[in-house]
Amino acid sequence: MGSIHLFRDLPEIKTYAAGEYIFRKGEQGSAMYMVIEGDIELVVGRLVVETARPGAFIGEMALIDDATRSASARAKNDARVFPIDEVRFQSLVKENPSFALDVMKALALRLRRTNEKVASRHAAPVRRRVASPAPVKRKTRRAR
Repeated sequence: MGSIHLFRDLPEIKTYAAGEYIFRKGEQGSAMYMVIEGDIELVVGRLVVETARPGAFIGEMALIDDATRSASARAKNDARVFPIDEVRFQSLVKENPSFALDVMKALALRLRRTNEKVASRHAAPVRRRVASPAPVKRKTRRAR
């Protein structure tokens, strides 16, 4: 997204090695993150549901609602992220309206991708059933 320039050179940037978790599903979140460098996998269970690249926000739902984390975030390779706590988030939204739009666009894009994945997974079994119908059971005569 377009807000990466706001954070790229700030001292609060955190570094994570490949395989290290930024946060885990079920934790209470106190910050969202802007990916500065590297790739971050968003993981639910064993499934990687998305890979966030530089410029992407992760964990933003924690600052919008009070629910626990809905996914884990794990560095796919060495990565740098900028944490945005609630105070900074509120300040950025007030002072820089384009930041708020970037966050909303990120949420909308992630929701659209998730909807597409869910729709394609539910459609696949239907296609298989139509393409290969169940075998017809034939009545057999019983031996007397």
